[in-house]
Amino acid sequence: MDAYHILVVEDDREILDGVGIYLKNQGYKVYKAQNGREGLEILEKEEIHLAIVDIMMPVMDGITMTMKLREKYDMPVIMLSAKSEEFDKVTGLNIGADDYVTKPFAPMELLARVNSQLRRYSRYLKMADREEEHLYRIGGLELNEDTVQVHVDGEAVALTPLEFKILALLMRNPGRVFSAEEIYERVWQEKAIATETIMVHVRNIRQKIEVDPKNPKYLKVVWGVGYKIEKQ
Repeated sequence: MDAYHILVVEDDREILDGVGIYLKNQGYKVYKAQNGREGLEILEKEEIHLAIVDIMMPVMDGITMTMKLREKYDMPVIMLSAKSEEFDKVTGLNIGADDYVTKPFAPMELLARVNSQLRRYSRYLKMADREEEHLYRIGGLELNEDTVQVHVDGEAVALTPLEFKILALLMRNPGRVFSAEEIYERVWQEKAIATETIMVHVRNIRQKIEVDPKNPKYLKVVWGVGYKIEKQ
């Protein structure tokens, strides 16, 4: 990633520009808005990694904006307020803010909070990416290689270890047709001898993952060629 994108939402132009300059000097790309509605419009158009949101603003205040953005986005939010009342702090954190800075603030304090939140968010994104690498979804069918679990429309399905390996091979390659020999050699990791066992395993998998095994939605036979998981 070249630079993190930070959205600053603040109706005081002097504070908005000042914060923008400090962030740009640290190498961040800065987007600016002067009320919550403008801030949400920017979020719709741009990839934002952190938002700094003032509480008291015209048109749409920071509390309302944060509640609305939390319906769609999970990036860190740091709230700004001229008030130091505990109520504001608690309210901000309860509606989804990650941190809170009271005005007037030293620029270096805000930068330290920004850096801290982005480090945490970066670790979260890396963990999410690693999880996604081992999670396969085709329609309502979901297979997780880390937990060795299969779900169909949210319901857990119990597969044997061999059934799981066969389904995992097919789901990693949706649309690709595998011959019985190739499935056998990849799953058993030995030269294919008795490939009729594949047909039995496929039939068992179908009974477990298909609503109508005779008219399968996911696990299809390509006659004379092999088996595939249908792309949805």
